[in-house]
Amino acid sequence: MILVALAIVASTAIGVGAERRYGERAQCWSHRSIGVLLWTVLPFVTFFVLARLELDAGVGAGLVLAYVELAVVGTLAYLVGSRLLGLRREQTGALIVVVVLANTGYLGIPLCAALLGSDDLGPAIAFDTVVSGPMFYGVGFAIGAAFGTAAGDTPTERLRSFLRNPPLLAVVAALIAPDVLAPDVLVDAAEILAFAVLPVGFFILGVNLAAEAEDGAFAFPPPFSRPVAAALGLRLAIAPALMVGLSALTVDVPDSYLVQAAMPSGINSLVIAHAYGLDLKITASALAWTTAIVIVAALGLSIV
Repeated sequence: MILVALAIVASTAIGVGAERRYGERAQCWSHRSIGVLLWTVLPFVTFFVLARLELDAGVGAGLVLAYVELAVVGTLAYLVGSRLLGLRREQTGALIVVVVLANTGYLGIPLCAALLGSDDLGPAIAFDTVVSGPMFYGVGFAIGAAFGTAAGDTPTERLRSFLRNPPLLAVVAALIAPDVLAPDVLVDAAEILAFAVLPVGFFILGVNLAAEAEDGAFAFPPPFSRPVAAALGLRLAIAPALMVGLSALTVDVPDSYLVQAAMPSGINSLVIAHAYGLDLKITASALAWTTAIVIVAALGLSIV
């Protein structure tokens, strides 16, 4: 857990330093990195991980509850953004994305191992694979296509923008591909590459935070605006509370599901924001605040 926290802090700091030193060149590196992630790394990882995924009854009803919880907080994010805060379309989309996409892989899995022990790793991985994965390449991209300024003007253009979705195409290919097309060496490489994306993602976050700072001076903490406050409340308070409540009303879920429901906004939110033209200030600030709060809380719990 400490190593994960150090990697996040270091990668973000390097991104901040790169933007302050190189300016537009660092932003260009950031955009190119997102392009590489979107069109090569994420499809590769998605295909070879899902091609070997075996779903059984062990994933449990708790995963269904997770989708219900995310549907509720996503709807609340839309209502808060569009009705209560009066945000523009791309701002509302950014708020929804940072609420429904959680960092259950890079942060959630090691945190479950650190807090709950190795016995809870299986359910934690199932949650990340069966819930967070489809939320990213399905729901997340759909939100970007529906709300982003770069997704087109007409419903047809926005649908075409959604269908230009490399991770989703990789999912379809993985579901129909025979096992022989996913040899062990490539599956292992995909799993390693998935964790290697962590520093790249937080480097991109650092560049965006620095680029959004006013007068060329980076300010930390990043702006704590009303949309960011709404994102924090929905992602870190309402989402886990809903998971606890749904579990109490239906069936007990593994403790790791409750931890995963309380994870910060997912770094993949930046990929969607860049690809579809969602508000980057809200996206980057919500990512920074939610991640910082969860890391501080997790380190405190691990020490205790």
